[in-house]
Amino acid sequence: MTPKGQAIQEYLKPTELCDCENAQLKEAASGIVMGVDTPGEASQRIFRYVRDAIPFNATLDIYQKASQSLQKRVVDYCNKVNVQVALLRAAGTPARCHLVRVEKEVLNAFIPSFLYGRLPSPVGHFWCECYLAGRWVACEALFDRPLYQGMLEAGLIAREQIPTIDWDGESDLILLRPWIVEDLGSYPSYDELVKLAQEEGMPPKVVCQLFDWLPAFFSHRRTEQIRRR
Repeated sequence: MTPKGQAIQEYLKPTELCDCENAQLKEAASGIVMGVDTPGEASQRIFRYVRDAIPFNATLDIYQKASQSLQKRVVDYCNKVNVQVALLRAAGTPARCHLVRVEKEVLNAFIPSFLYGRLPSPVGHFWCECYLAGRWVACEALFDRPLYQGMLEAGLIAREQIPTIDWDGESDLILLRPWIVEDLGSYPSYDELVKLAQEEGMPPKVVCQLFDWLPAFFSHRRTEQIRRR
């Protein structure tokens, strides 16, 4: 659906977790897009920032606000998407989330075995979409460049599966497309996806925060080994 009039505000407004009106987050967005002339250029700047300056790590703490994730730098992919959406909204570009289910094997390299074995198959995955030139465009910023190159060199992915992690600002960039088994459509905010995760058995916030250090430690060690390749 093309957002018009009041409907477009749904993709620009702040939510509890996508706090795009947070002062520090707005300042960060302004700095990232400083000097650009078009929404497309601004969106590409934000994409590159989220992709490379906020490295991916597998964690349990999915309940972070975008402003919190921005300060932590190393976060779960869920938090990366939320930050990207929030920065885009802070810069005036409508943004949303797109949810799919993917084969969980794509995550095997990043998640410790004690947690991987407990994951459902397929597993939920989502990316950021922004509204440019009258249409929604996927701009997935999941893998930073060192991680992507390390995955290629380690044989964890083939270049035919993920030809590039660069986004031209016009075409859809969906990194895990070869592993998608079900498309569940778009959601206006990250908050809705967190609620959905809770309905599907995600532990409550206090539990995730209490035990987050364990999977985060092992996942960080694995991703750094891949990056160093």
